[in-house]
Amino acid sequence: MTHRIFSFFVFLSLALSALAQEKTEHNPFLPGRILADPEVLLSEQTGRVYVYATGAFGPVRNCFGAYSSDDLVHWRPEGVVLNLRDVSWDHTLGWAPTILEKKGPDGKFQYFFYFCCNLKIGVAVGDSPAGPFRDSGRPLIDHHPAGVDRGVEIDPDVFQDPKTGKYYLFWGNSYLAMAELGDDMISLKPETVRVLEIPGFFEGAHVFYRDGIYYLTWSKNDTRSIEYQVRYAWARSIDGPWNVPEENRILTKRPEKGIFGPGHHSVLQIPGTDEWFIFYHRLRTPLRPGSWDREVCIDRLFFNEDGSIRVVEPTREGVERRPLK
Repeated sequence: MTHRIFSFFVFLSLALSALAQEKTEHNPFLPGRILADPEVLLSEQTGRVYVYATGAFGPVRNCFGAYSSDDLVHWRPEGVVLNLRDVSWDHTLGWAPTILEKKGPDGKFQYFFYFCCNLKIGVAVGDSPAGPFRDSGRPLIDHHPAGVDRGVEIDPDVFQDPKTGKYYLFWGNSYLAMAELGDDMISLKPETVRVLEIPGFFEGAHVFYRDGIYYLTWSKNDTRSIEYQVRYAWARSIDGPWNVPEENRILTKRPEKGIFGPGHHSVLQIPGTDEWFIFYHRLRTPLRPGSWDREVCIDRLFFNEDGSIRVVEPTREGVERRPLK
């Protein structure tokens, strides 16, 4: 009997421990995986949220993988969506993807996956958010915009203007450029390329829209720095002018929590609601100076009544289970 009672309490202790972990330790939301630059997509086709990131998928190197969820807490691996071995024009340094889901007039979905490869930007196309994506056969961007003599061609972000329906690509490190995408979604309209002068911009642009306001968000400082952080500007038109608030921090380190270098993010809105979430990476602890080891996290994103963005509280708890249906 004593053994049974002991066994019961051991089981109860383990169950309560598991429950506490389920409730309080959701960040990083893909524990044990060294990943960065999370890009989030809520797919109309499947009703699931997908995350794509910089980093190996399992044992496969030089590739992009995907993870999906129907509640923001439980994530399943979707496998490799693009292996750089299948990219005809280069095979190394895969970084920072962004993706767009496009529904055609026939009701069919297409996915346009923009990615970094050896300091160039490419695009691949597929029929499912879980891939596989097929490389277009050539880099989309492989040189500086006219007049730019700094930085590198990385960190694409794709955005559809809800007012006009036009599609745009933003990109750049140490500079920020934008251009309208061609009708095929795998080319740029060269006459629309322009460089934006945004004070404090460094890399990782991400653009989204809420209640008549366009938000341009980015990461400041080097991704290996504990001072990596997210800042923002806003505009009433995709063409600007972009206004940078005097206090424009969104996400910064919290040393007392052991949280350092949070940045390179994307944003998710739950359709039909004003619920917003920010997906980002932070430095993995214990810290190793100069390390690229990072982990991906989710926290809530809130706005003030005037439309300004509140400073995000980075957490180890993350977000609670949020069914998407």
